[in-house]
Amino acid sequence: MYRSFGGGAIGVNVSFEEGVELAAHFGFEGISLDAGYAMESGPETVVQMLDDRSLIPGGWGLPVTLLGPEEGFRAALEKLPAVADVCSRAGDLRCATWVPPASEETPYEETFELLRGRVQDVAGILKQYEVRFGLEFIGPQTLRAGKKHEFIHTMDGMLELCRAVGTGNVGLLLDCWHLYTSGGSMDDVLKLSDADVVVVHINDAPEGVALHEQVDNVRRLPGETGVIDVPRFLQCLKQIGYTGPVMAEPFSERLSRMEPEEAVRTAKDAIDSVWPD
Repeated sequence: MYRSFGGGAIGVNVSFEEGVELAAHFGFEGISLDAGYAMESGPETVVQMLDDRSLIPGGWGLPVTLLGPEEGFRAALEKLPAVADVCSRAGDLRCATWVPPASEETPYEETFELLRGRVQDVAGILKQYEVRFGLEFIGPQTLRAGKKHEFIHTMDGMLELCRAVGTGNVGLLLDCWHLYTSGGSMDDVLKLSDADVVVVHINDAPEGVALHEQVDNVRRLPGETGVIDVPRFLQCLKQIGYTGPVMAEPFSERLSRMEPEEAVRTAKDAIDSVWPD
């Protein structure tokens, strides 16, 4: 596994080119790919840019809303092959998105079947370009409170969906925040294999907040509070032989107030502080 930079995940609003320079300067091994930039500039440009700075692609975001209206989903799906082709040619074979943990409209079983079919459609396209597809479950109870129908919000629940899809290239976007807030243990990672995990996010939780009161966009940098045992989480990933990117996603107001270079340095130091060995 390798430390990957994602500017948006730490509140740093810079271009992809600037992000590449920051990632290289502060010693990241990888960077999240901007699929839009790759489409505009061409995969060869991206490959050269990353090779020149010894960076590895760190995954790209799915440009399709899985649970949106059918017409919009189909329209976005038609454009996916072109994006997947460019990202694959740029060397980035990991794509990911998140799944809402509750719904006002449809019960669990109905949402599950709809999502299974749509993920099959997406994963089938991505598989043609040898791209793996990661799905993120969302753990905090505060995001399900008051909603009529709960949906997948645990690691085991998302694994059930991944396996029901049956394309062989679907796994987890695994975030230690969501594992913690869903009531899981960091040792739950030991149930997995490298094939089960596509992308990883790490962060910490604020102190003095009960588990069921944690709010999704109020987090801390990895290792900042120790509420989440991030070192153990990473040790477990190392033990199962995880080979993909690890990115900090702290939603930190403190970072967002910093200048880009200071924010990137602070995020990298935080990741290093919990990194195995």
